[in-house]
Amino acid sequence: MRLGEVERLRGELAGFVADVFASVPRRDQRRWGECYLRGLMLDGRRKSIQPMAERLPDGNMQALQQFVNQSPWDWSPVRRRIAERLCEAVRPEVWVVDDVSFPKCGTASAGVARQYCGALGKRANCQVAVSVHAATDLASWPLEWDLFLSEEWAGDQRRRRRAGIPDEVTHVSKTHLALGLLDRLAGQGMAVPVIVADAGYGRSVCFRLALEERGWSYVLAVVPKEIARPAAAEPCQPAYGGLGPPTLPRYRVAPRPLPGLVDDVVAFEEVAWRQGGKGTMTSRFAVLQVQPPGKEASRTAQEHVGGRSCWNGVLPLKTLLVEQAEEAGEPTGYWMTNLPATTPIADLVRWAKMRWRIEHDYRELKHGLGLDHFEGRTWRGWHHHVTLVTAAQAFLTLRRLDPKAQTPA
Repeated sequence: MRLGEVERLRGELAGFVADVFASVPRRDQRRWGECYLRGLMLDGRRKSIQPMAERLPDGNMQALQQFVNQSPWDWSPVRRRIAERLCEAVRPEVWVVDDVSFPKCGTASAGVARQYCGALGKRANCQVAVSVHAATDLASWPLEWDLFLSEEWAGDQRRRRRAGIPDEVTHVSKTHLALGLLDRLAGQGMAVPVIVADAGYGRSVCFRLALEERGWSYVLAVVPKEIARPAAAEPCQPAYGGLGPPTLPRYRVAPRPLPGLVDDVVAFEEVAWRQGGKGTMTSRFAVLQVQPPGKEASRTAQEHVGGRSCWNGVLPLKTLLVEQAEEAGEPTGYWMTNLPATTPIADLVRWAKMRWRIEHDYRELKHGLGLDHFEGRTWRGWHHHVTLVTAAQAFLTLRRLDPKAQTPA
């Protein structure tokens, strides 16, 4: 936005800040929060503190630096109130679990390490954050964030102290971080809709089972090399040898990669899932049931029936959604879900494809609002910055959703 457009929104923005930053105790902190949001929305190549302060009529680099990097205000209630405001305006159909990378130079910024950087498509020096977004066909917005900490960082006490990383923060997997964010949101009383994610999360059997144990529905992308058995496969009981406990039932059919199971599908059907800039988005999909194998799946099945001695050896059925475009010679996408196979295929497709929405909004978060422009090094500063970017995007999203509001170009 141009300066005049941002200035015309100051009254409306002040009301928004008074609401979502109500938990921030000091008036001057809330004032600099409102100033930072205006800086993020204002046109400019870089959205780090110094250039924003120079562009703003009331910008003060030292005050903004103090507010973001040193001030001890708690970001959690701010994020919670932002989520409440948006979920009141639009009921999300899905929550999207994702991670995003921030290319970064040096070794001192919290969590920075040489690791796979999605922003660059290769291994590079970067920070990686795990996030949960609410999404509909109309909009998406971040609900929670957490910064991934590598094993290298977890054990480096000197760097931890300099970056202000809390003692309780340790190295855990990204799927574990995601579960923590989901538990946090559910613990705040938020209704958990269908959870969707890419194959980086969907390929984790432990992650899928953890969602099921919490009673949550999911539609998660999986990789073609994942193996499963057909729904009709049945285990057989080996003869008892007379020594020790009876042998568990065993399958005679070996599990196959997913493309081999799709060969058994009779037909695909055309399904439309959204209106795009070039017209209605359609493709061909099929739904089938499969039995994913594995130690975790067997353990869970035994627990559900009361133990090893009560288990008949049958693994739980899961629903597999498969996409294969008409011109393609083989499937182009797979999604595993714990929803029943009787779920309307149009719903499964829409939820699976709704992950596209956060990619669309990441362009605004990164290129428009400077999500990856933060130049500070501390854990607190990073969390403050992404919270403020989330607030700026929420303000603009609420205006777009309000038919009475006119969002400046």
